Amino acid sequence: MAEERKFGAPVKDWTPPRAPDSPLLEGRYARLERLDADLHAGELHSANSASDAIWDYLPYGPFSSAAAYHRWARDMAALEDPYFYAIRDLERGHWCGVASYLRITPAAGTIEVGHINFAPALQHTRAATEAMYLMMAWAFGAGYRRYEWKCDALNLPSRRAAQRLGFSYEGIFRQATVVKGRNRDTAWFAAIDTEWPALKVAYEVWLAPGNFDADGRQIERLSDLTRLVRAADDPALRPA
Repeated sequence: MAEERKFGAPVKDWTPPRAPDSPLLEGRYARLERLDADLHAGELHSANSASDAIWDYLPYGPFSSAAAYHRWARDMAALEDPYFYAIRDLERGHWCGVASYLRITPAAGTIEVGHINFAPALQHTRAATEAMYLMMAWAFGAGYRRYEWKCDALNLPSRRAAQRLGFSYEGIFRQATVVKGRNRDTAWFAAIDTEWPALKVAYEVWLAPGNFDADGRQIERLSDLTRLVRAADDPALRPA
C-alpha cells in the first residue's frame, strides 16, 4: 500500500511582508529610534558602563572606550540586517538599550529579534517590556508569520524573558556556533501570527497604567497573562 502523501496547510492570500522600514516606534514608556551613532552612542555607552556582565552572551563587547562603542554603533547603524534601534526610557529620559531585527526573510515571513542589550537602568522596567511589544507589534502588523527569539542556552535570564514575553520554546540547537572562543548551544523560541491577537491583549493589559499600584508595582504578571497563549514552556525554567 502506498504511503499517504501529506502536505502543510495552504497559506492563502500570502504576500511577503516588507523589510523593516520604520525609523521610529513609540509607546507610553519607550521610544525606539533607528540607531544613530552620533545621536545615541555616547549616552548608551555611559549607561552600559554600569555593568560588563551585559555583554557576556553577545559576540562583541564590552567596549573599552566611548570611541570604540561609537565605531561599533556607526557600523551597525549602516546595516539593514540587522536593523538596529536605540531604546529610550521615556519615564527616566535616557537612551539605555538597543535591540534589532535580524535574519529578516520576507519570502518566508520570518524575522528575529536579537542583539538585545539593556543597560542595568533599563532592565526590569515598563519601558523594556514595551520596547519588545512595539517591535513584535510592528513585525506582525507588517505581515510576518513567525517572530523568533534565540539565545545562548546557558543564558537563563534570556530564556526567562522569552517565555515571559510569550515566545514558545522550540528546543536546543547543539553546538550551533562559537562565541568568544566558547561553544554555544542555542535555545530557540518563537511566536506566530495566530498567537499575536491574544499576546497583544496580554501586553496591553500588562502595560495599562491601572496594572501598577502607587509604588509602581505590577498587579498582573505578564508571564501569567501569556501562559495560556504559549504553545510550549521551557523545561529548564520549571520549578525544581
